[in-house]
Amino acid sequence: MNKKKRYDIMKIFSKTNTLFRTELVFSSSFECLISVILSAKSKDENVNKVTKNLYFIANTPEKILSLGINKLKHYIKKIGLYNNKAKNIINTCFILLLKHDGQVPKDRKNLEKLPGVGRKTANVILNLIFNWSTIAVDTHVFRVSHRTNFAIGKTVQELEKELLNHVPIYFMLDFHSWLVKHGRYVCTAIKPKCKICFIKHLCEFKNKV
Repeated sequence: MNKKKRYDIMKIFSKTNTLFRTELVFSSSFECLISVILSAKSKDENVNKVTKNLYFIANTPEKILSLGINKLKHYIKKIGLYNNKAKNIINTCFILLLKHDGQVPKDRKNLEKLPGVGRKTANVILNLIFNWSTIAVDTHVFRVSHRTNFAIGKTVQELEKELLNHVPIYFMLDFHSWLVKHGRYVCTAIKPKCKICFIKHLCEFKNKV
């Protein structure tokens, strides 16, 4: 895909997704971190349902630890992989209190040292909370990028590098959110909804519906 097409796509996204950043509901950096950890392989809608009750009771590292792992599991048991996620959250809270005064780290290196936090999750946190110009590559971003031919990469890190090269700094803050929303509701995995796609005329997908 040429540079002009990419720019036109980003310009359209910027006009059609005004103020959209994420569907996760949170009111602090810590809540955002926990929500993003819970969202791995789970729908944001389901995460919001469980965190609504969880955060009412426990929304700080201290309160989560006071709750304990068994009660935490009770609150998040409707989320996929909840046993492992509960363990990661408890250990993350210990580390936050022990090494970061209970605060969410503002750098990728320390974020990635937290249990349950990989590069993608760290990028999401840095982008949503600290307004870093990063691009987190999840399944939606990976699929939409390749299907449209916006950018190609054999691995997540290769694609991230390509996207960072192609996306201007003034679009970068929102780019991840745009592709996530587009992949979730329009450019879906099994049956892409090409008829309602507002970038259809720019997309280079050969099997448009």
